Amino acid sequence: MAIASASDLEVHMGGRLLFAGVSFKLEPGDRMTLAGRNGAGKSTLLRVLAGELRPDSGQVAMQRGARVALHDQRPPQDAGAALGDYAFGGRPEMLETEAELQRLEARMADGSPTDATMIAYAAAQQRLDHGGGYRWRDRVLSVLRGLGFDPDQAGRPLSSFSGGELTRISLARALASDSDLLLLDEPTNHLDIPSLEWLEDHLTGLDAAVVLVAHDRWFLEAVGTSVLELEAGRGRFFSGPWHAWRTEQAARQIALGKTIERQRAEIARMERFVERFRYKATKARQAQSRIKRIEKMRQDEVTADPRDGRNLRFAFKRPERAGRFVLRAQDLRIEVPGRVLVDSVALQLERDEHAILVGPNGAGKTTLIELLAGVAEPAAGRVSHGHNVKVGYLSQHAETAAGEGTVLDAVRRQTGLTGQKARDLLGLFLFSGADADKQLSDISGGEQRRLSLAILVSSGANVLILDEPTNHLDIESREALEDALRAFEGAVVLVSHDRALLEAVGSRTLAIEDGALESHPVGWAAYQRELDERRAAAEAAASSNGGGAGEGSAGPGIKGPSKNARRKLGELETRIDAAEAALRDLESELADPAAWSSPGRAQRAGQRHQAAKAEVDRLYAEWEESQA
Repeated sequence: MAIASASDLEVHMGGRLLFAGVSFKLEPGDRMTLAGRNGAGKSTLLRVLAGELRPDSGQVAMQRGARVALHDQRPPQDAGAALGDYAFGGRPEMLETEAELQRLEARMADGSPTDATMIAYAAAQQRLDHGGGYRWRDRVLSVLRGLGFDPDQAGRPLSSFSGGELTRISLARALASDSDLLLLDEPTNHLDIPSLEWLEDHLTGLDAAVVLVAHDRWFLEAVGTSVLELEAGRGRFFSGPWHAWRTEQAARQIALGKTIERQRAEIARMERFVERFRYKATKARQAQSRIKRIEKMRQDEVTADPRDGRNLRFAFKRPERAGRFVLRAQDLRIEVPGRVLVDSVALQLERDEHAILVGPNGAGKTTLIELLAGVAEPAAGRVSHGHNVKVGYLSQHAETAAGEGTVLDAVRRQTGLTGQKARDLLGLFLFSGADADKQLSDISGGEQRRLSLAILVSSGANVLILDEPTNHLDIESREALEDALRAFEGAVVLVSHDRALLEAVGSRTLAIEDGALESHPVGWAAYQRELDERRAAAEAAASSNGGGAGEGSAGPGIKGPSKNARRKLGELETRIDAAEAALRDLESELADPAAWSSPGRAQRAGQRHQAAKAEVDRLYAEWEESQA
């Protein structure tokens, strides 16, 4: 049975038609991605499905009793709440059930319970069991861990977290809500790559229906089962993975008068994408189906050559030749107040190398590239630039677009270009006509990023140092940046969470691992394959009888738990199973009114139940501590 269905939805915003004729149906396990340019109505559609907005016409039908959760990047309202309480608040029915059980237990312990009390207790216990039993809080904490939060942070007030962390906390609450329909607007924002991969696995394992908006191509391909395209005020549903929709879209564009070169470029891009995507063994079957679709698209290729539409397309200037080594770091220490992140960094970058820098959030990536770009001073060691090096630096905060005046004023200030040359540059980055005269204070995040890229392209730099350059960019703009960086003849150091961009651009991977900077002479996908193999070897060694000897073969930086630690965890898990079984048996026994037939028996029954629950809680706390 469908969890949700939409029939002929039509929505206007500010007197303008956003979309009309939007229809679809969502079954359990469906994961529909929304596609369309910024302003096409994707976020608005999510709010319609959440019941926050009413469509002007058409209707949304929900399965009776279906629970809906929306993550739309609005920060939590109660800044004084603790992280754990806010996350647990996504399951209000469980909190209410626990409170009801406590009230009923207190009533039963006070004297002879009525039949109505016993019936209410049994119903509440059944609801608790259906919602995950006494382990439901552990599931919420598991979501928080997956998104990068430690259990010992559960007591911290929300006001103590950064804006990006609050976005992740909002996402955690939605994911932990156990909803039947999950609506996610840009869930990949502020996630590092390990969290992105965790989120992919989590979503693909859900029985719920999911509707999501994202600009991360790798994520869309890994998660999506269908696409709803919002374009020119209409909705078009496509059943199949994201890449298949892209190839079908390219064919439609040809039929509508788009260029054959654009279609061929799309085919080549999909071929590269499929090749990268298959780095995990679990994706091999998917990769083969993608190859077949691309081959069919080649057979159907159109040979006409009408004119293309307006899209972001740009290239970096051919840079002046620099010396062989453009960047050197010696004995570099990366630290933040009170903590050393990485020590004794040694690095050399050659003039045509394209290096990507990876590592978890907080590992020191941004600090390192600020040191390499010369905008920050190291705590120890030194950074030097080679002969004839001109560095172009793009921070994740787009400071190049800051200041007073208009977009055109900013370009003139930063590039020295005047008159028509300045406007021609802006036109390449989709600032034409009145757009060039917008006040800097009024432009969007995506416009800020495009302006920063325009200034960077004009700089003539032969070393590009880029920190999250795809922030606020839509998919088409990300692909334009990918093409430009792949063709750039100078050196690149790139930090990004866009895995498709990392793999397309990087030929060398610099990884911050366990407080050290390691260099790998391969791209991102090959590095990930090596990492997966090391982890698999570590897990195999940890589970083998040889334990200690096997651990050394896992490679540096990855060690399994000791024999004693594994034995202790196993014993605790056995004791937890026994304690939970004892609690279930006791609750079955206490469901008999005879257990509460006198005040004395009722008091003893309540005490036994409280003791059994306390033992389960105590063992879980000990298990969490041992696992950490």
